[in-house]
Amino acid sequence: MPRKLKLLGVVIFLLFGYLAWQWIPMPLPAQWSTEQRALIDSLALSQLPPLPVDTGNAVADDPRAAHFGHQLFFDTRLSSNGDVSCATCHMPTSGFTDGRPVAVGIGTTERNTMPLAGAAYSRWYFWDGRKDSLWSQALAPLEDPREHGMTRMEVARLIGSTADYRDSYEQLFGELPTLEDSSRFPPQASPLGDEQSKLAWQRMDESDQYEVSLIFANVGKALAAYQRKLLPGPAAFDHYVADLQRSSSVTDSSAMSRAQLAGLKLFIGKAQCINCHNGPLFTNNDFHNTAVLSAPGVLPAAGRSEGLRLARSDPFNCTGKFSDADASECIELEFARGGDDMIGAQRTGSLRNLADTAPYMHAGQIATLEEVIDHYVAADIAVIGHNEAKPLNLRAIEKRQLRAFLDALNGALATEDRWLQPPAR
Repeated sequence: MPRKLKLLGVVIFLLFGYLAWQWIPMPLPAQWSTEQRALIDSLALSQLPPLPVDTGNAVADDPRAAHFGHQLFFDTRLSSNGDVSCATCHMPTSGFTDGRPVAVGIGTTERNTMPLAGAAYSRWYFWDGRKDSLWSQALAPLEDPREHGMTRMEVARLIGSTADYRDSYEQLFGELPTLEDSSRFPPQASPLGDEQSKLAWQRMDESDQYEVSLIFANVGKALAAYQRKLLPGPAAFDHYVADLQRSSSVTDSSAMSRAQLAGLKLFIGKAQCINCHNGPLFTNNDFHNTAVLSAPGVLPAAGRSEGLRLARSDPFNCTGKFSDADASECIELEFARGGDDMIGAQRTGSLRNLADTAPYMHAGQIATLEEVIDHYVAADIAVIGHNEAKPLNLRAIEKRQLRAFLDALNGALATEDRWLQPPAR
């Protein structure tokens, strides 16, 4: 009996030791090291540079274009059933996402809706980077049969037949062509879409195709001008960094809890999050394969390897005839990394305002941030390509602290309220 009790005591001791190791937090340092402080400062929103110039969009910062794009963004007439607008999936009240695993417009897509706040700082768009500008990205959903289900001819006709749209367009881009001649401009026509629309497009003169595509491209440029107004605002983390300017003590500020501070220490250190989620928007805007499983019943996505091919062949890319950029300004399109190394790689999203953007990953495969952290801790083998992440030896308390830190990145948008509401009509 004494031997059994002794053995039981050892088991209990080991169990309590394990639980203590899993759950007892490590003490915070009195001050951040010079290296830690530099990393923390680099993440603050105060370090965000001015919006990059969009050389491909001559009206990117024209207030009239932003006003026009604002109207278009909320207009359900830009859909084949009259029910879908850009704001259907990019809801201002939900961080410009929709809370769904994958977007639902006319039909159901295969990708999670990406948030728009700060999107103007990106170099590539969509999860696989198939678009190289904010304005060209805005065009793709309009002609996707699962999203807006329009043809570019219908978009052009809407602009031409709506008095205020026509006025806004002509102030920015010059006189609209006359589209009434149905023998030249059929009701529905596009190089994409159903067979009838494609056949109608093929029968059009090349010069007429160009006129319609130019109107279509300019609609994208107006939408992009509006979306450049959507910017993240300071969060608790940014207030903490500001407080560090007044006191170098780690815990003097009340902006973040001790658990969040411990999570910050992990974020820039042991957890290695900062390797990809760096800079004021907490993203390197690059592409990585982290072995996220496909949604059930869906084949693994080729990711960036396919996205770059699509970007280079896109008629609306930086080098295309609808871009306002000089070819010399499009070197990223030429030298971007692709090929087999990028199979399965998806774009690194911003971590700001994560609370508004669940579920997570490119097809909404992961429901909660706790599960996201577990995914990176495990770093399983990728189904296609190779997983760039390495397993993390995080204790239970450390995972909880890391999760707490992510809440410190939530903040109101630094955008005037009028841009977040449907425009008066």
